[in-house]
Amino acid sequence: MSWRNHAGSPFDIYKRDAVATNGMVSTNHPLGSAAGLEMLAMGGSAMDAAVASAFALSVVEPMMIGIFGAGFINYYDAPSGEFVNIDNYSTAPNAASPDMYQTVSDTWPDYMETVDRANLVGYRSVGVPGALMGWCRAEEQYGRLGLDTVIQPAIRYARRGFPASRYLVDIIRQSRSDLAMFPATAEVFLPRASAPKVGDVIVRSDYARTLEEIASGGADVLYGGHLGEMVAEDMAANGGLVTLDDLTEYRIHLREPVRGTYRGYEIVSVAPTSSGGAAIVEMLNILEEFDIASLGFGTVEGVHLLAEAMKIAFADRFEYMGDPAFMDVPVEALTSKEYAASRRGEIDPDRARTHAYGSPSAYVGEGADTTHLTVADRDGSVVSTTQTIHAAFGSKVTTPGSGMLLNNTMNIFDPHPGNANSIAPGKRMVSSMSPTIVMKDGKPYMALGTPGSTRIFPSVLQAIVNVIDHGMTLQEAVEAPRVWTQGQALEVEAGIAAEVRAGLASLGHDVEVAAKVAGGMNGVMLDQRTGMIHGAACWRADGVPAGFSGGPARHSGEDALYRF
Repeated sequence: MSWRNHAGSPFDIYKRDAVATNGMVSTNHPLGSAAGLEMLAMGGSAMDAAVASAFALSVVEPMMIGIFGAGFINYYDAPSGEFVNIDNYSTAPNAASPDMYQTVSDTWPDYMETVDRANLVGYRSVGVPGALMGWCRAEEQYGRLGLDTVIQPAIRYARRGFPASRYLVDIIRQSRSDLAMFPATAEVFLPRASAPKVGDVIVRSDYARTLEEIASGGADVLYGGHLGEMVAEDMAANGGLVTLDDLTEYRIHLREPVRGTYRGYEIVSVAPTSSGGAAIVEMLNILEEFDIASLGFGTVEGVHLLAEAMKIAFADRFEYMGDPAFMDVPVEALTSKEYAASRRGEIDPDRARTHAYGSPSAYVGEGADTTHLTVADRDGSVVSTTQTIHAAFGSKVTTPGSGMLLNNTMNIFDPHPGNANSIAPGKRMVSSMSPTIVMKDGKPYMALGTPGSTRIFPSVLQAIVNVIDHGMTLQEAVEAPRVWTQGQALEVEAGIAAEVRAGLASLGHDVEVAAKVAGGMNGVMLDQRTGMIHGAACWRADGVPAGFSGGPARHSGEDALYRF
């Protein structure tokens, strides 16, 4: 199936959306979606489904998400009409320091690299996790079914095994040499010293036992309990920094969401320590005064404006975004219409430019390998959450006996001292996660997000623009070809036409064709007129939307119970 706008720009739709009335779960693995759908079928809420899906994905999408990971949860509670933002992102261990890594270069593209890849692979790359605490707290406060119930699908998948997809096998092959360095990891993902074949069943028995401990003991099992002791001992024996005290002292934060408007829609996303929400609102504010719809999708003029807005947002992100506990982050200014007007004036429609950071104070009166999931229930509550262990398989370390992969979120910090996102003990690193909910007339209209590190928020931005400006369905919007730049090369997916690439180059863009920009985006769209919930997931991952309709039998009175 092809999509073509009035300007004649085509692209193929690879997957199909799902439509239902009683609930929708969209995740980047069919078993992740099945786990969430099981909870909805049991009468659970959107949060029950989201937490069940997260635990299930930590089993079947292990390269992307884990209980020793980090993320953000954006939750709209329909009964109260309130938003809840849970920041369960990672922090630096107390023994961390700004100069703990020896850097390779002070310039891009090697700016983030360190000697021996110490901030990328192995024990010194591990940060203090927030995932398990965040998921457990979310279920406790906003779920109905309880932790022991929502974790059962994950335990089942880990104990009985699941078939390896092509996507997982390819990533195992790409990561093989690093995975082989850690015996407890290699035992599961490199059986007989090689990657599994597509369809081979992967069993994670140690992880099943860990999940069973959590089902009965909750998050305390890790944050000061038996599982935490296992991690701390393994860390101390291998030069890692995370201690039992680090785990015991970790706290999640409830944040006020970042809000903005775009052409009559309200945009509600996550606040720092994620830069994603503020950056999306800033870019939408810049684009709002351009007639994006008339330019058409995938045109030279349209892509040029997107690229220039991205460069402006990235310049501001590098200068101003950090942990708000360590610095003042000018979110109100960065997301103001007035500031956007000043930055908009810097865009030359006929030429690519280099953009420095601005002065937002004058206008005030993450791994590329992550996962996202979106849930809507029949009551209209919505969960949009992005979770990660950062790079594929995180640090590649599995704590022996636990089956638990450890994150490498220290790689998200700027390894150079003296900058907004430089390392400090206890500090949260800046994320690009952007689980976003779009409201229309005070009701949820669309919720979406994607993995992809610094490509996350520009990709979410493009999906929003695709729906609002270009009139795409949600399925079309998440599958449409994407572009990305942070000021260096302009990456474009192959779906951007060759003549458009040539036109962008003529404007001064250094155009590079990328296999994909960011990862598997998924989302839901709620049609308030018909009561239908649409779920979508894109071609870039194993994503599957799953919903259910129907319901209990219609009561026709006692005298008709057995008449057919």
